[in-house]
Amino acid sequence: MSVTIDITGLPPERILFRASPLAELSNALHVLAAPGHHPGLQGWTTSTTAALKPDLADRLCEADFLWGPLISDLLLPFAALPETGGVPGATLREELDLVDRLNDEQFVNSALEINCSSHYRTNGPSPLWDERSRAEALDRAAARGPRQLEFAKRLLTDPPAVRTWLRRLLEDCEEAFFADVWQRVSVQLAADVRHKTEVFRRRGLREALAEVGPAVHLDEAAGRITVDKLTSGRTTAVDPATGPGLTLVPSCFGWPHLMVLHAPGWRPVIHYPVDAPEVPTPASLDLLQLRLEALAHPLRIRICRFLARTAFTTGELAAQHGISAPEVSRHLAVLKKAGLLTTRRRGRYVLYQLDLTVVARLGSDFLEGVLR
Repeated sequence: MSVTIDITGLPPERILFRASPLAELSNALHVLAAPGHHPGLQGWTTSTTAALKPDLADRLCEADFLWGPLISDLLLPFAALPETGGVPGATLREELDLVDRLNDEQFVNSALEINCSSHYRTNGPSPLWDERSRAEALDRAAARGPRQLEFAKRLLTDPPAVRTWLRRLLEDCEEAFFADVWQRVSVQLAADVRHKTEVFRRRGLREALAEVGPAVHLDEAAGRITVDKLTSGRTTAVDPATGPGLTLVPSCFGWPHLMVLHAPGWRPVIHYPVDAPEVPTPASLDLLQLRLEALAHPLRIRICRFLARTAFTTGELAAQHGISAPEVSRHLAVLKKAGLLTTRRRGRYVLYQLDLTVVARLGSDFLEGVLR
């Protein structure tokens, strides 16, 4: 599973690295709404939440489905407006002006896309005018609770009023905490943009994407970028309707999330983290699945119990488990293919041992994979 972006024939000057104040605010709001995703930011989350005025905290809860489970494309408005050329606003106010320029259908569809719609990939009919889509959106909102249902009803009944309400909420967030946050992180984001732009200019797109993260790959022969994620999606960076281009937006609040805007009718955006723990490169999602499947067999689990303590030969393991050596070899081959074993020779014997470092990473690899 992955998200692919077709870049066939895309001129290099159409690939941009840019910082976005609104995107960073949306990530900060996500951290406040889902602190369990971001244990490394616990101190900031605790202090910021404690300092929020009750009215602002309550309004953030009212709209948190825009940035709680995932982050709405609504908060990357430059991607929906061809005239921006894929460039975010320089200030939060400029980007909120871009939100105001979205038409009602763009605004409502993107606001409902996360929890209230099944049409993200198919560009289905808008709930503003299609009764079936409207009923589905309200039904899905109801499943999330009365607060979200009430918000969805307001959104579908009076989009301009919700625009005004949301803009005021985000402006109040800037006054309460985000102005200080942006002053602190904008320097780091600007440095990251300069660095990756220079890498792209001097060493090419493959090297620049490698600096974005190990989950982002360039297939030059196929003319596409592939982002390793536990979802499937496809978009193009050469759609004349939206204007050709791809924007890559860094975030200091993003890890472990790597988000790809691939909605029909929107310019693709890769929203990537610049801060990550100092850990080994995580396994690919295919390799992670292979490892979990290898460990799902009860006999292989018992074999791993032995191999975790010391090295064994095939014959020793067969004797310990009362099975044939060929059967042990088949199980060892599965574990080895998944990268869970190390081997070494002792004369004519091969000794197998569990790679404890790899196994210790499984939990964090899995968590990072499902949150990416």
